[in-house]
Amino acid sequence: MNHKNMDVWKLSMNLVIKIYRITGNFPSEEKFGLSQQMRRAAVSIPSNIAEGASRKSSNEFVQFLHISLGSLAELETQMIISQRLGFATDNLEEFNICERIRQMLLGLIRYKQS
Repeated sequence: MNHKNMDVWKLSMNLVIKIYRITGNFPSEEKFGLSQQMRRAAVSIPSNIAEGASRKSSNEFVQFLHISLGSLAELETQMIISQRLGFATDNLEEFNICERIRQMLLGLIRYKQS
């Protein structure tokens, strides 16, 4: 399975761009703090989808999809923290994208496990 053809990979790549743009507006003192953590978590989502898709077995793929889910939860938590700190005001679109990615990942996991 080529990860570049997967809708969940494409959507998560778009989310990475959005997160980079959001964190680019964070205060300069956050350059190596929350901003970097959010970017790493966002990048981890499509990266693990890609790595899992390159594996030979469905079980390995599913393992990497679960890692992507964990990174997604981490990113959502960091997005909430950034809002509470006043660094980001309205991330509704990004939260909606996160939810779509979660549903797609869960559906793909169910499909691969059946």
